Amino acid sequence: MTSVLPVVFVVSPESRQADDLAAALPGAEVVHVPGAEALLREAHVRPPAVALLHDRTPGVPLSEVLPLLRQRAELAGTHWLAVGQAGLGALLAAGADALVSDATPPAGLALQVRTLLARAAAHAEAQTRITRLQGRLDDWEHEERVRDQLVHMLVHDLKNPITAVLGLLEVVEDDDRVPEDARELVKIARDETQHLLHLSVNMLDVRKMQAGKMRLRPELVFSPMFGDVIAQARGDVGSGLRDRLVDVQVAPSLSPTRADPEILRRVLANLISNAMKHTATGGNIRIRVGQDGDQTHISVADDGEGIPEEDLPNLFAAFEQSRLTLHGRFDTGMGLAFCKLAVEEHGGRIWVESERGVGTTFTLTLPLAVDNEDEDDFVELLS
Repeated sequence: MTSVLPVVFVVSPESRQADDLAAALPGAEVVHVPGAEALLREAHVRPPAVALLHDRTPGVPLSEVLPLLRQRAELAGTHWLAVGQAGLGALLAAGADALVSDATPPAGLALQVRTLLARAAAHAEAQTRITRLQGRLDDWEHEERVRDQLVHMLVHDLKNPITAVLGLLEVVEDDDRVPEDARELVKIARDETQHLLHLSVNMLDVRKMQAGKMRLRPELVFSPMFGDVIAQARGDVGSGLRDRLVDVQVAPSLSPTRADPEILRRVLANLISNAMKHTATGGNIRIRVGQDGDQTHISVADDGEGIPEEDLPNLFAAFEQSRLTLHGRFDTGMGLAFCKLAVEEHGGRIWVESERGVGTTFTLTLPLAVDNEDEDDFVELLS
């Protein structure tokens, strides 16, 4: 591939100055430009890497033209070198990058130009990299928009039929005319349909939270409400919990916690569902709600197979899940990703502790309601 030589303008009334520089600068294409008007025209056609502006150039003063040239986007990487004696101050004030005496020999001038050419080359390379990275960023943003639209479309298109199927399966399961062996199959189909509904909704909510589009609707949550939220979350998980021993303990007289009950219900449903998936029939699931200092602690523990240590660091990432599960069901990992985003949106945190063969405990914290607005709400509730 033929390399393109960098272009150097010599704006001067005498072409001899351009010829002398060309002889001392074989690695560049030196172009003589006789005046300001020619400079405006030539710079538009062939943006130079470096332009030497001789202060004694007749016609329109170069100090008046230079500010206009510096505003052009195509000349952003051009370096302007003022050459002369008396008029250099005006060129410097107009935006010249460097000054040099017109008594400087061609070899010295060529050395100065080479330095500016190196800077221009570095600027051009940086601009190329920026353009390439911007192109990648644009492609990524386009893919993210398409992905968001696809997820949104899929969830909304799937949610209604899945809900309808779930309702029909509940009706069939409760029908006394259904044989007992068939009822068990209907129960399995109902649980799997419930799982599919959770998967789709979690995908949408994770995308919303990552984009900052999900807004919490916090309320003051007391001990009885925590019990109600847990009961609703258990109902969301489905009939599979009938085969597990679920022990719920909510400390009495808890100080009010500001949280979105519906989002908290979804978080607990995901954690309880996760515990159920990792325990065999007859396994134990323990749910505890208490307070320590200025935080409410909620834990969901099971005595299942536990999670391999190497899976723990990425457990809350989207599309990640433990490779060791008892249910053998495909999962997107969106449930735990949703839990982490939702808890952090509340100002809390969530973590997991697990031991192979012993069980797993997920714990989340929520800050107590302590500001004046919360105190007013509390008084209003008691009055």
